[in-house]
Amino acid sequence: MHLLPSAHVDSFARDHLPPAPTWPELRFDLPELRYPDRLNCGAEVLDATIARLGADRPCLRLEDGSVWSYGHLRARTDRIARVLVEDLGVVPGNRVLLRGATTPWLVACWLAVMKVGAVAVTVLAAQRRTELATMVEIAQVRHALCDARALEELEAVDAPDLRITPYGGRTDADLLALAAGKSDAPFPAVPTSADDVALIAFTSGTTGRPKGCMHFHRDVLAIADTFSAHVLQPTPDDVFTGTPPLGFTFGLGGLVVFPLRVGASALLLEQPSPASLPAAIERHRVSVLFTAPTAYRVLLDQAGEADLSSLRRCVSAGENLPAATWEAFHARTGLPLINGIGATELLHIFVSAADADARPGVTGFPVPGYRARVVDPATGEDAPDGTPGLLAVQGPTGCRYLDDPRQSTYVHDGWNLTGDTYVRDPDGRFRYQARADDMIISAGYNIAGPEVEEALLRHPEVREAAVIGVPDEARGQVVKAFVVLAEGVPADEGTAKVLQDFVKSTISAYKYPRQVEFREALPRTPTGKLQRFRLRNTE
Repeated sequence: MHLLPSAHVDSFARDHLPPAPTWPELRFDLPELRYPDRLNCGAEVLDATIARLGADRPCLRLEDGSVWSYGHLRARTDRIARVLVEDLGVVPGNRVLLRGATTPWLVACWLAVMKVGAVAVTVLAAQRRTELATMVEIAQVRHALCDARALEELEAVDAPDLRITPYGGRTDADLLALAAGKSDAPFPAVPTSADDVALIAFTSGTTGRPKGCMHFHRDVLAIADTFSAHVLQPTPDDVFTGTPPLGFTFGLGGLVVFPLRVGASALLLEQPSPASLPAAIERHRVSVLFTAPTAYRVLLDQAGEADLSSLRRCVSAGENLPAATWEAFHARTGLPLINGIGATELLHIFVSAADADARPGVTGFPVPGYRARVVDPATGEDAPDGTPGLLAVQGPTGCRYLDDPRQSTYVHDGWNLTGDTYVRDPDGRFRYQARADDMIISAGYNIAGPEVEEALLRHPEVREAAVIGVPDEARGQVVKAFVVLAEGVPADEGTAKVLQDFVKSTISAYKYPRQVEFREALPRTPTGKLQRFRLRNTE
């Protein structure tokens, strides 16, 4: 591994990359992935797009109907960049934490951080002081740009060296007040190297302490030039929207990087919810949608007579997409959902399928630019088609944890092991089974928790379901289901028996949940991912 000369003055990120032997093998098989040595992803998705398509195109749309053009976004981004350098003293390589709702100003802040050669640490507005403190500590953050409405939790972090600059407030020290006094002249982006760290994305905490994943400037472009270009295939006329926040790499790609790379526009929903999506899609003629499987179920429940005909691409990721949800959405819209598996460690989606290649209950094929295999966890060799094993992936992006010993767990023999159990079908499609730690072994049988969840979700009285294994003296483990019922359905033994019998009639009888517990809600991360570990901890 040979790194290019860095443009970073603050060398923390490069100094804390994992040891070279623990990196995955990186592949640049597509011609478009062979980037120049000097590359600034902020300039590429903004300035280069303007150079190709002009500054007057709509870029960021707001719910009230107002629009920022590409030219407006660049002017505001460049003014913020000047504040970062001239007023705040940010130098290339400094980590800058970004916190706020999904607004154009947050996008401008992110692009400004890219253009000045700093490292963005975008966090979720919903995260609390203890979570923020952990990320500030791990990434050694010294600067933060924070929505003035979301200061309380960040200001409560015990980090004396952290300088917080609010934006959108009413003080003279507000970032936007400082930016208003800056020159309109274009800001020359720092000529970072293609392998300078551009961002540190933290895993969403479904398994405990978050891990900081370091991604380069070329990685940001690679996700646009692989999944977006080859599977999503957006056009400059597309209108993107979705529910994932920009602190979640699913949202960063789907709402910023992908549309800007092709000159499209994005509708930014400041307080997104699945229930609000049908009206937003109809009013703004949204054509590309990014959200989670659970949100698609709610969207269908809330859609009513809403006109969804503008949609042409709908992407589901973040957790497993149940076949029942895929089929219900297809029946309502005629569109095959684009199922995808991605990981913060690889930045975005690496196995997916669209159009005629899409199938319910199947993730799809490796995204062009990536390759994947299913390996036997005992031998590390390829598992035969039809046999469950661990998903292993290589491509232009890969896992580089920030100073974390779990690097050697995620990467084996140059392959990223995502922690997912998959089956490769004879036709080359990859079919999800479970997270590796969600496999339940009961009386010698291997039972994939998500398969039982899918069966439960097919019952009309079930809104949400989560399945785990719990200890059992006779069987080792038994299947336990946590179920959120539809409104008005009694949470009693009779309903539990109905659901157990339904599962027996839907999948192999030995997989049915021997225990059923009814809940008002299931534990989820701020990005909507189910936290099964919290259910296990209660057991």
